[in-house]
Amino acid sequence: MTEQPAEKNQVSNICILNYGMGNLASVRNALRFLSRDAAIISTSAEIEAADAYILPGVGAFGEAMRNLNGLGIIETLELEVLEKGKPLLGICLGLQLLAHDSQEKGFEKGLGWIDGHVVQIPGSGETRVPHVGWNGIDHNDDPLFFNIEQQGSFYFDHSFHLECDAKLVTAVCEHGRPLIAAFRKRNIMATQFHPEKSQRNGLLMLRNFVQYCDGSL
Repeated sequence: MTEQPAEKNQVSNICILNYGMGNLASVRNALRFLSRDAAIISTSAEIEAADAYILPGVGAFGEAMRNLNGLGIIETLELEVLEKGKPLLGICLGLQLLAHDSQEKGFEKGLGWIDGHVVQIPGSGETRVPHVGWNGIDHNDDPLFFNIEQQGSFYFDHSFHLECDAKLVTAVCEHGRPLIAAFRKRNIMATQFHPEKSQRNGLLMLRNFVQYCDGSL
């Protein structure tokens, strides 16, 4: 009997969600550097057709939620991500939107996909807010950080941070106090830092996400 060829990993259709909150081109260019193109999408039909998603974001929490609601795509995203289990990577504001709520500009309700809250980084004479620039992170053995050294540097730009169950946290950074740098809840992953702006470490992390989506990591 002849030996059957090994089954190849499927190449997933990873798409970038466009809800009008910036840095789409930077994320797409980083993926292209990894030889993976990603469509920029904003409709329910496009979301249904995709295999995995990146939810980037720069700007105000409340405006982002209003934009998502205005597009009418939240229900579809919840079906595809929460019920069907398709992978999603949130970046910066995209991480914060996954929480129940944010204190930014009073009180704003989020997607509520994780039991967490977004609060302002406490400032002091030695702790500058916003937290902008390069910061080392400590991470666990989550696949998102495969082959990334401890205290590897990533680029941050935020004034608010996530508070959630420690069991979900996959990476932390130090900025006056420990801050959550990344979390994971099953198929939902998110980073407070910008991998698309984090040079070699950011590309390694994005490659890990791509390989996770393809089933090879």
